[in-house]
Amino acid sequence: MREILISGAFALVISLFGTPVLIRILARRGYGQIIRDDGPSSHHTKRGTPTMGGIIIILASLLGYLASHAISRVPLSISALLVIGLIISLGCLGFIDDWLKVSRQKSLGLTSRQKIFGQTASAAIFGALGIHFANKEGLTPISLYLSTVRDTSLKLGPVLVVIWIIFLVTATSNGVNLTDGLDGLATGASVMTFLAFVLIGVWELREGCSVATGYNCYQVRDPLDLAVLAAALGGSLAGFLWWNASPAKIFMGDTGSLALGGALAGLAATLRIQLLLVPLGGLFVIITMSVIIQMVYFKATKGKRIFKMAPLHHHFELSGWGEVTILLRFWIIAGIGVALGLGLFYAQWVVK
Repeated sequence: MREILISGAFALVISLFGTPVLIRILARRGYGQIIRDDGPSSHHTKRGTPTMGGIIIILASLLGYLASHAISRVPLSISALLVIGLIISLGCLGFIDDWLKVSRQKSLGLTSRQKIFGQTASAAIFGALGIHFANKEGLTPISLYLSTVRDTSLKLGPVLVVIWIIFLVTATSNGVNLTDGLDGLATGASVMTFLAFVLIGVWELREGCSVATGYNCYQVRDPLDLAVLAAALGGSLAGFLWWNASPAKIFMGDTGSLALGGALAGLAATLRIQLLLVPLGGLFVIITMSVIIQMVYFKATKGKRIFKMAPLHHHFELSGWGEVTILLRFWIIAGIGVALGLGLFYAQWVVK
């Protein structure tokens, strides 16, 4: 299991010491955050804070993962490489969006349609490739069966699997993007979820059908290497959080939030715990639902609102809560969601 420790440690160090370097580069070039005029007034002081911090998150994660393999001399797995490809493609999409915003000096980057198209294309390629590359046991990175805490008996088939993966990736990447509205909020919540993926990957390796006997073993193609990648992502985010915590010296931007959402969905799909992502990423689900509820209610009532502002964290800001108070309480919610997800995962194994 030393690969996990090496991956997380390298990513942490690279992110921790690489982020201030990136801050100086972005600040010199004037690549600062553009703040919406209709947002909370307290956010106007953040105008000009360097953005596109997702660059260092992706870079540190990738270098940490590769360093682990270089030291341990363990071959790279196709499952992890597919997830990395999804991360990089969504990160590039987010970078284009961030670049357009800072170059135009407006909070308008890619249109919603352009962003959805990019997310859909990236997810479709990931899903289509993921149902191939079977190993000697016949296991592919992504199963043709719907998974909850493990594969169920519901077979979707290739076409429905790709459609399901598209929905999973777009929903999760947009969820993280919506959550990234307060200093450190999405970063801290993501760290918890990636650490949960590390534990799940290790457990699936230990109880894998190739090493454990019994009807409750797990059939996952590359659980250990996916845990190594999750550790790299968690370590990278922990280092970035040092600089992203309130008051933030840098924001991850869409470069980071879209990539992280893709990483969460990609790991959930390849670890075959797709629906378990709902409690594990519970905070992202709650915040996304607040936006959906606000939009539906606004249209149904012709202009009335349930929340003072969506996403949900802005509602509490306008209600007088301090930013740090919201951050800590939302992190508690995220932690409860992760604990619930891990509890469901283990309970299913025990009961089975």
